Amino acid sequence: MRARLRSCAISLKGLIPRMGILIGMEGVSHEWPGKRVLVDQTIAVNEGDRIGIVGRNGDGKTTVLDVIAGRVEPDAGRVIMRGGTSLGLLAQDDDLDDESDVIRAVVGDVPEYEWASSARIRAIMDALLEGIDRSSRVGELSGGQRRRVDLARVLVGTWDVVLLDEPTNHLDLRTITWLADHLRHRWQAGSGALLVVTHDRWFLDEVCLDMWEVHDGRIEPFEGGYSAYIQQRVERSRQAAVAETKRRNVLRKELAWLSRGAQARTSKPKFRIEEARAMIADVPPMRNPLELKRLAMARLGKQVIEMHGAGAAYEDEDGPNVVLHDIDWLIGPGERLGILGENGAGKTTLLGLMTGRLRPSAGRVKIGDSVRFGILDQRLEALAPYEDWRVSELLAHRRRHFVIDGKPMTPEKMLESLGFEKRELSTRICDLSGGQRRRLALMCVLIDEPNVLVLDEPGNDLDTDMLAVMEDLLDEWPGTLLLVTHDRSLMERVTDDQFALIDGTIRHVPGGVDEFLRLLDRSEVSDGSLDLSAARNRSKGPSEDGDPRRQASQAQTRSDVAADNSALGEGGAAGLSNKERREASKRLAAVSRMLERRAGAPDEARARLAAHDPTDYEGLLAIQNEIASIEDEIAALEDEWLELTELLGD
Repeated sequence: MRARLRSCAISLKGLIPRMGILIGMEGVSHEWPGKRVLVDQTIAVNEGDRIGIVGRNGDGKTTVLDVIAGRVEPDAGRVIMRGGTSLGLLAQDDDLDDESDVIRAVVGDVPEYEWASSARIRAIMDALLEGIDRSSRVGELSGGQRRRVDLARVLVGTWDVVLLDEPTNHLDLRTITWLADHLRHRWQAGSGALLVVTHDRWFLDEVCLDMWEVHDGRIEPFEGGYSAYIQQRVERSRQAAVAETKRRNVLRKELAWLSRGAQARTSKPKFRIEEARAMIADVPPMRNPLELKRLAMARLGKQVIEMHGAGAAYEDEDGPNVVLHDIDWLIGPGERLGILGENGAGKTTLLGLMTGRLRPSAGRVKIGDSVRFGILDQRLEALAPYEDWRVSELLAHRRRHFVIDGKPMTPEKMLESLGFEKRELSTRICDLSGGQRRRLALMCVLIDEPNVLVLDEPGNDLDTDMLAVMEDLLDEWPGTLLLVTHDRSLMERVTDDQFALIDGTIRHVPGGVDEFLRLLDRSEVSDGSLDLSAARNRSKGPSEDGDPRRQASQAQTRSDVAADNSALGEGGAAGLSNKERREASKRLAAVSRMLERRAGAPDEARARLAAHDPTDYEGLLAIQNEIASIEDEIAALEDEWLELTELLGD
């Protein structure tokens, strides 16, 4: 069955027309001080390519874009561009004129009647410039607003090739969804090209047909989106491990042959000795492994955070400006909660209230006596006082020894496990890259043994490998977790319940990100404002359904899924796609954790019922209703657990 499906996918792939080359890199090498990021690399960008570029922080992803865009002249080799090819670049640092107004920064000298008559340009502006005064000066904008203006500038252009470096930074979930949809429909099938560097794995799967992994001076291509890339990388690693095992077996024999005494060695053929020595020297370089193990955690009591009618406001020239109001929220031990909201909705303000860093303007917030917060904020303010310190000095100042899995470990060893090299320990903190700074800040948070983790956009600047490592750690985090992120994959992976901040108050969204986006669309329609989902549909170009490369990729994925399902047997997950199976597995893990947390709740309620004043009938009835509610909740969770288990064939 697998063979038939694969042959079908291969035959479909054979129908794909060969696209013309738009840009070619030939023998390109480049070195930054202390590190070679590209070594004799030859690769091409073809018409119809939709390429995601991944790799660890500092391995050269941005350098690849800069070399292709002509911003960086390589030390060796050349970049060849087909005549007449236009190229638009969104770099990490913009070149916008501070004195220009927003509209001019986006459309340049194009007259208003021209750009205003374009539905495509209007849709881009409506999506990216929402909440920005279009007549204001660029120099007056915040960093996130400047980023959105620069992204709009790139998207309104009619480029043959678009290069995007971290386009999802400073975008909320709804705008990220809009951007993915726009890029999927931007060009006709088989035309144009896209290269995007991002850590947002959901975005890569939605937009990209191919992946480039930049590592150890190489650009390694993979077919398919991010999920397919991960599968191929695992398979390549397995094949490399098998080859390495064989090599070691041969090497062991050769070493034994070489070591049979000096007298015997003199009579051995010289070519055989040279061959054995070459084999000893030919050890493939090991990728720097990443790991992040669970540290100790302070004891957490039953009370964590209680919010009763809490609100937050600040004074401006027009009087009090209410950001949050009427928030009633009880957060217990072991809960894993994600907070959703658009940019400017007040998520960071809410975290300030919950952690006691901000006093409520109304209501009250009560924090448990045993709570010890570990806070990773967006701006990494914990590192601000130490900008001129070296990494090693900060480690010596914080803590010299701690225990992981019963074994003592130094901070230096911990940082090495996070991808730092020994030579980087003498680097000043102000000279670290964004990803290195976030790794260092995360380690500083964890070694303080918090029992409540508060993470505000923890995935910013982290590469996809480090995100996976952090997810593995958070999967087993036994304390309370509060997460704010626009990374959809991270949100859905590590949290059990999501809450949305809409119109200044909090509400539960059992359907997660999808329900949150639907709520926003319905809210805008009821308010009579622009419905972005409708705007997206109106602005769509040719559908990707006719893209033969996407069809081939989807056919290959379907063949792999069908083969995997056949291995499960009938009655298993035979009807599930890879995406559906992943979502079901994540939901099963979440339900299992919720069942584990609620297991003792009925007994605790019954104990309170037994100890309650028997003459207080209303109180007894309330506790009995609570017990019934808990039992109903557990029964519903058990039913869902059984359904998911049967669905997955576990």
